[in-house]
Amino acid sequence: MPTPARVRIAPSPTGDPHVGTAYTGLFNWMLARQTGGQFILRIEDTDRQRSTNESEEAILRSLRWLGLEYDEGPDVEGPYGPYRQSERSELYRTHVRTLIENGSAYPCFCTAERLSEMRALQRKEKRDPGYDGQCRSIPADEAQQRMDANEPYVIRLKVDKQGATVFQDHLRGEIRIENRTIDDQVLMKSDGFPTYHLANVVDDHLMKITHVLRAEEWITSTPKHVLLYQAFGWDLPVFCHLPLLRNSDKSKISKRKNPTSLDHYREKGYLPEAMLNFLALMGFSPAEGEGEEVFTQDELRQVFSLDRISLGGPVFDLTKLDWLNGNWIRRLDRDDLTKRIQAAIPEGPATETGFIHSVLPLVQERMKTILDYADLTDFFLAPSIHLTNESFRRAKLPSADLVRALERAHAILSEVPDLDPDRDSGRLREGAVDLGLKVGGFFMALRVAVTGKSATPPLIESMQVIGRDQSLARIQSAIDFLQSESEL
Repeated sequence: MPTPARVRIAPSPTGDPHVGTAYTGLFNWMLARQTGGQFILRIEDTDRQRSTNESEEAILRSLRWLGLEYDEGPDVEGPYGPYRQSERSELYRTHVRTLIENGSAYPCFCTAERLSEMRALQRKEKRDPGYDGQCRSIPADEAQQRMDANEPYVIRLKVDKQGATVFQDHLRGEIRIENRTIDDQVLMKSDGFPTYHLANVVDDHLMKITHVLRAEEWITSTPKHVLLYQAFGWDLPVFCHLPLLRNSDKSKISKRKNPTSLDHYREKGYLPEAMLNFLALMGFSPAEGEGEEVFTQDELRQVFSLDRISLGGPVFDLTKLDWLNGNWIRRLDRDDLTKRIQAAIPEGPATETGFIHSVLPLVQERMKTILDYADLTDFFLAPSIHLTNESFRRAKLPSADLVRALERAHAILSEVPDLDPDRDSGRLREGAVDLGLKVGGFFMALRVAVTGKSATPPLIESMQVIGRDQSLARIQSAIDFLQSESEL
């Protein structure tokens, strides 16, 4: 039995819930569940200007939608709370004092103007950006007096510029960063709130996080975190930086090129099962054999392994997501799919249980998202079909032949008391041949007349749902339309 892992995700509530949060959240969840450990949600809301309660609620809602249940979090009691960083301020202040006292951090009184001038000079002289350390040499008693006098200041990490910081990444092996390239990073802002770096390390240690699984963009920040662990005298967790999600052009996924909000995909009719399946395939190959791509959440948990994560840049391919979502829709039983349709589409005749049950056999195979149901079924209950000359273009028949085809179809279907796909398809085919018309054009004309569309579920089966009399009425309306158009 593996050692139980304590893992976390720590999103900032500063916007829509991001697919990247779900991606890293899934990998953390799988490791926790596979090892019998715990999965923690921590809200990093120290950016007081941008953090909102609405964004936090959206994060919680999205995780619940995906089925990524966390064991501890802002709305789930646990032994290491609170789980919002804004409620842990005194903890950070206490730990900052420890760093100042042991010489690992120092107060910086540089003004915004002075820092702006410093950066401008660095750019002019083509030097690497970073704090120049002006306040490092201020004597401790002088610094304390200035703090006591309420002079604005921040607390910075004091980095020894000699040597290098080395750490192990589970996927990438040893990573070595020269200390001269590591900035004296701000740890505590002038408003008394911690930066990501301090809060991240303090919280991970106090919450007993054993594995830090996060996106590879945080690799460059990890040396600062390692230095903080060392300054406190704490053991390091296992670091594992996941490959970034990419657009098709290999750029980092962004909302400018792909929707990145989880709410977008939920509202567009994607299933949480498909989204989790999709995100899992972005990062690792769960299948032992070729061709296995559809996995339940429990199956993903069972086959997951940190060692099978791929470092290649996974492409956020919406075509693949559509394929997976359609696959998952086809897996749902009638009652489950009915409930999901009713939850996603405004209430009306098309969402009545009986009607849904009658059309699902015709449309379920064609649905890529839940919302496709509305587009695939709107003609069934339409009071009338809107037709134009363009509507019949794909039949590739002259107007006179369109009328002949529909008149013959009307005559054939008027002779039967009800509709039967096996019987009536053959009779209609014979009717087309008798008229000397191409069978495809004949049936396309009939399809457009009855549904208003050139692509629909099976035609006769659809007409059964519409009803024989209503289907005949639509055919007659199409005949009248074509005849009136030819008289103009």
